[in-house]
Amino acid sequence: MSAGTTRVGIEIDDGLARVTLRRGEAGNAIDLDMARGLLDAARACAREAVRAVLLTGEGKSFCVGGDLRDFSRLSGEALEKHLTAVTDALHDALRTFAAGDAPVVAAVQGAVAGAGIGLAAAADVTLAADNVSFTAAYTGIGYSPDAGVSWFLPRLVGHKRALDLLLTNRRIPAAEAADMGLVSRVVAHDRLAAEAARTAEALRGGPTAAFGATRRLVAAGLTADLGPHLDREARALAAAAASDAGREGVAAFLGKRAPDFTRVPPSS
Repeated sequence: MSAGTTRVGIEIDDGLARVTLRRGEAGNAIDLDMARGLLDAARACAREAVRAVLLTGEGKSFCVGGDLRDFSRLSGEALEKHLTAVTDALHDALRTFAAGDAPVVAAVQGAVAGAGIGLAAAADVTLAADNVSFTAAYTGIGYSPDAGVSWFLPRLVGHKRALDLLLTNRRIPAAEAADMGLVSRVVAHDRLAAEAARTAEALRGGPTAAFGATRRLVAAGLTADLGPHLDREARALAAAAASDAGREGVAAFLGKRAPDFTRVPPSS
């Protein structure tokens, strides 16, 4: 399946959804059409029960944040309403991706700023090209964060580092971003596309429902007390073990063969 808007493309093939930001000439800056395109893509992934998502951006930069030229055409109440519409769509897209079982892989290159950091941080696996640089940028123009940046950054890099990045807007190169936990790993820029595709393909072939349970457990564990969280883990493990994917995984292990989770429906 191939679909999407002029701003965001989506191709779903054999359980892998490739979601592409298509404003490379504008640094993939997010305007209302792109925010709505991301929401449409997220809903398509949920509707098609995909097994993995690969998020990329065309051109030199993954995403430089909001489209300030677009925003500057408005003022006062009109600007507030417009920005609310943009963030509502963008945030619904993030919620929809997070609610599914399919893991999200993001491949980021060039300049990543503002909401682009939110998209990169929201992914389960974020691969950064060695030429990438991150800057929060919001307070530099008198804005405050959106796209979950104020939620993700403290959890990924810690409270103090998050405030440092958000208040000073200093640029973070790829190596430092990896050291502080903002990205999963750094890849040579000419290998980024291939490595991201390989990672997404590997996840596509995995136990999707178990991935979903794992994503939810990790998210819940950030704020849960230990006792209730252990109970939650026990229930999730029992359900996974009893599922078709769990039975296939154990049978493959005992039979000394590779498991074939693609035979199991993603919701199993």
